[in-house]
Amino acid sequence: MSSKINFYRVIPVLMSFFVMSFVDLVGIGVDRVSLDMELSATVAQLIPSAAFLWFFLLSVPFGILQSRLGKRFMLNIGMLVTALGLIVPFFFYSFAMVLIGFALLGIGNTIVQVSANPLLVDVVPGNRASSFLSFSQFIKSIGSMLGAPLAAVFASRFGDWKILFLVFGIVSIISVVWLGSVNIDETRDDEIKASFGSAFKLLSNKFVLFMVLAIFVVVGIDVGFNSNSGQFFINSFGLEQTAAESGRSVYFFGKMLGTFGGALLLTRVASRKFYLWSTIFGILTFVAILVLRTEASAWVLTFLIGIAIANIFPLVFSIAVEEYPSRKNEISGLMMMAISGGAVIPLLMGWITDISTNLIGMAVLLVCMFYLLAAAIYAIRYHLSKS
Repeated sequence: MSSKINFYRVIPVLMSFFVMSFVDLVGIGVDRVSLDMELSATVAQLIPSAAFLWFFLLSVPFGILQSRLGKRFMLNIGMLVTALGLIVPFFFYSFAMVLIGFALLGIGNTIVQVSANPLLVDVVPGNRASSFLSFSQFIKSIGSMLGAPLAAVFASRFGDWKILFLVFGIVSIISVVWLGSVNIDETRDDEIKASFGSAFKLLSNKFVLFMVLAIFVVVGIDVGFNSNSGQFFINSFGLEQTAAESGRSVYFFGKMLGTFGGALLLTRVASRKFYLWSTIFGILTFVAILVLRTEASAWVLTFLIGIAIANIFPLVFSIAVEEYPSRKNEISGLMMMAISGGAVIPLLMGWITDISTNLIGMAVLLVCMFYLLAAAIYAIRYHLSKS
């Protein structure tokens, strides 16, 4: 492959990562739909569950289908389904249609997650793949940060926050047209693909099981904080609706900077140690946000939680593949399915909130952080035992 970067091909692929971020609208969706329809916490958390359930069911089948139909074709299908999922609740606003819309958004996002990364690798020089993959997460973070402030702008100026759905749906369609207009030479992966059988058989390996559950938990923390932080800030810190929603942008800004800083630190710090210290830092920040009650602490700690969480997903993934490089297809399939933690943990938080308080519901995330700490310690001991 040429060392020259062809931005004519690269930029439309990078746009798909912006579209990938639209699944983070589950947070603003929980707050706004709950307010509009007076939902209980448990029922409201069906919104992220409807979106993230599909990662468990469809990641491996879509990966197999992609090997036959091509990455760009599947990526465009994913962005079209994303657009449909955004447009449906804009025109047909009921709780049932919101769930259908977010289910379509989740299905589309599953396809985009499966296809976007390998397609980006195809359109950049091999020696620049890592840097562009990191930059793609920066693009995704921008989209995640924009959701809450844009919803507030549309609500205040036009009286309808749902215009956000229409705008992002149109952006998805534009991205489809743009990507479809460029010629891309895709590489064909001749390695054996992961299947449900080969992937689940690998879970008999205790180390792999620990790491897959770590992905399940960290995605659950990410989605759970995103979807529950608004009500938490309102009830525990006394913030008004728009200010509470903007906390998500602070969180995603922390994640963006955390990813950037992590890329620099990982050139000097071993991945397992970095994973360990990230979890310890995360535990401290979650304890603080559950205890402190000043508005300033809410903003600072939300930002720090974003930094703490930012690198755990890629760290766990890379640690698992490093231990078993010959099983990377199965591990990748399991990790994608484990993103379904974003469907389970927020729903658990909603149920606990309904039977107790929002504060106790948020404490579920602290318990999850302690699991990540245990997994980090286990990963270090496992690696030392093999040395």
